[in-house]
Amino acid sequence: MVGNFIADHVKGKQYLGYPEEVQKGIILHRAIDHFTDNNIHWQSIREKIRPVYNRYAGVVADIFIDHFLAARWNDYSEYPLSKYTKWVHAVFLRNYTIMPDRVKEFLAFLIQHKRLLSYAEISGIEESIYIMSLRSSLPDKTTTAINLLQDHYQELEALSHLFLSDAIRFVTMEN
Repeated sequence: MVGNFIADHVKGKQYLGYPEEVQKGIILHRAIDHFTDNNIHWQSIREKIRPVYNRYAGVVADIFIDHFLAARWNDYSEYPLSKYTKWVHAVFLRNYTIMPDRVKEFLAFLIQHKRLLSYAEISGIEESIYIMSLRSSLPDKTTTAINLLQDHYQELEALSHLFLSDAIRFVTMEN
């Protein structure tokens, strides 16, 4: 879990400097990224967003999928999202010292603002997209993105469910 969380901030062979279980998480994250980029359902979601976000459509597609995962969490887990989130936060805090500095900065925000829980609501997604537009090169088209999500909610939800089902099968086979 920790490796998966920090993977985007661990470049090339830097992963070899982490404990074995964290290395496995980083490698799995990279495999999931490759799987995602080639998944037809994820591509369909991305293409729906592309007219608004162009090359950043994949970032917003991931956020939309995170929303549907959180909103329908009970379809994917026997544990309530609030309980799972507390457990995840505890795992991350126990491993704080090995995280890259940029992840450490974000972790405090993630926990304080209950970001994982907030994704279950459209307002949480809206806030996340807006904050990303302030702190990264993601264009601030937050209102347009939320309108697109709401206008195509059922279709995006169905595609997200298909993608998540595929991803679960993929991860199960990888482990």
